[in-house]
Amino acid sequence: MTKDTEDTPRKKGKGSQIIVYGLMAMLVAGLGGFGITNFSGGATAIGKVGEREITANKYARALQAELNALSAQFGTNMTLTQAQSLGVDRRVLASLVSQAALDNEAQRLGLSVGDSVIADQISQTPAFQGTAGKFDRETYRFALDRANMTESEFEADLRADSARQLLTGAVAGGFVAPQAAVDTFYAWVGERRGFSLLQLTTQDLETQPAEPTDEELKAFYEANIAQFTAPEAKRITYVSLLPEDIAANQAVDDETLRRLYDERISEFVQPEKRLVERLVYPSQEEAEAAKARLDAGESFETLVSDRGLTLDDVDLGDVGKDDLGAAGEAVFALAEPGVVGPLESDFGPALFRMNAILAAQEVTFDEAKPDLALEIQMDAARRTISDQVDAIDDLLAGGASLEDLVKEQGMTLGSIDFAVSDEAPSGIAAYPKFREAAAAIQEGDFPEAVLLDDGGLVALRLEEIVPPTPIPFDDAKTDVTLAYKLDAMTKALSERAIEVKAAVEGGASLGAYGIVSRTANFARESALEGAPPTLAEAVFAMQPGDLRVIEAQGFVGIVRLDEITAAAEEGEDATALKETIALQLEQAIAQDALSLYSDAMSNEAGLTLDQAVINAIHTNFN
Repeated sequence: MTKDTEDTPRKKGKGSQIIVYGLMAMLVAGLGGFGITNFSGGATAIGKVGEREITANKYARALQAELNALSAQFGTNMTLTQAQSLGVDRRVLASLVSQAALDNEAQRLGLSVGDSVIADQISQTPAFQGTAGKFDRETYRFALDRANMTESEFEADLRADSARQLLTGAVAGGFVAPQAAVDTFYAWVGERRGFSLLQLTTQDLETQPAEPTDEELKAFYEANIAQFTAPEAKRITYVSLLPEDIAANQAVDDETLRRLYDERISEFVQPEKRLVERLVYPSQEEAEAAKARLDAGESFETLVSDRGLTLDDVDLGDVGKDDLGAAGEAVFALAEPGVVGPLESDFGPALFRMNAILAAQEVTFDEAKPDLALEIQMDAARRTISDQVDAIDDLLAGGASLEDLVKEQGMTLGSIDFAVSDEAPSGIAAYPKFREAAAAIQEGDFPEAVLLDDGGLVALRLEEIVPPTPIPFDDAKTDVTLAYKLDAMTKALSERAIEVKAAVEGGASLGAYGIVSRTANFARESALEGAPPTLAEAVFAMQPGDLRVIEAQGFVGIVRLDEITAAAEEGEDATALKETIALQLEQAIAQDALSLYSDAMSNEAGLTLDQAVINAIHTNFN
């Protein structure tokens, strides 16, 4: 076929309904859509907290949901083994244990919601509504079937979610951030720094680093072999049918080309134009006064600024005579850049500055013919490929190999070592749809036709996984040489920076060693273009007058802290930031309280886990 929780504490009321609807959407539209299946083992639970069981199916679904989320995030199918290395299985289990502890306590306290509430929530869920926009039982059953859940199971989960929300609202609601903590965080976040920076360049060195010998390059290559190692890749065989590969075989006649040329004549025959700016005034008198100031020597830029405008505001771009209306004749009469006016415009009297003359351009039919022919042929090629899609799909479905497609459909066979981490893909890997398919393909997958964005088509087969492999020295020599020189230059500049720092600490002026840039009101989260992130870290660790050498690959500089500005105590920005900090603190406190409460409830009720069942579920994923 062609391919083209953890609970968050909130206040009671409407927010609780939103949380419940979110859970329902996740269960029905999300989990089912990702192909989650019921656990096929004999056991039904992986453990329990008190009297509350954690079902095997619930753990399997939650684990699958996390794998799907990670796969979408990284652009490749994430295996359970890879997810376990990130602690995903432990995080999922901890979340379910926490939920079970809260559910058990809610049950002990007798917290619940009535059938009418559950019925109302289900009936208002769009996923369960038919074409008339009302609740439809068959749609409801079908949606739950896709999510591999029974009605009773879903409604029990929904009831438990609602009860748990009541409990978490009581436990985690009502916290107020301590004002002292808010003030402390605000002072830290709102503080600003001013500093001076001298960046050193190769011109600051008395002697340049020597050219490296082959022996030095080989030693550098071996010492930094990770830098010259190709990442893990998928060795993929593919067949492609691209428009440019068959465009030349598509017929095109002169009559069609001439008709297309005539239809788009404005693209090929363009009259003389001017680059023009228009400065409009409220009245003729004001426009004449502005022209007098201009004739007296003031600049056009000053007139623009006095009107509260910028040059972008008055720029008309390249325009023809007719585009300028009544002013066209006078503007086009200028033989060289200049200002005319006041002249009438659609917006009132205006001064017009002409900045350049763009000569008329004409592309003849014979000159345009090759490009027009290629355009028609490419369109025809896309249609031809589209007509072959069904035949290619049928061949693949019938077990045809990629090599068979080459013989029967005229496709081109190729191979590539595809790495998801490649930041500059080229060739067939430059197509986003190809990269998506290559990232998703797994061993044992059957080839499927994939439509590309330009109308082309490919099919892929995974041959093997190629482990990270050092690039041979001869192949990597150019990159090794560049890296060696950059490293040598950085070291030389660093040594020079230490010398300059010592001289400045001894009384010399920082500006005596080059151009010093000054930055004021620098925030902790700010970044300075061209400088490494370590600059901000250093600046906020210094005291006024301190000097520090900042070194990173390709950057060496000396920074001096000039001033520290305390966070503003008043103003709208200060109030808004304090409110944001208070909200984040309250959420963190509430989450901590909920975590401590669920842990206490789990310990009090007793937690038992069946590792054998958990292992069996993991085996089903592999």
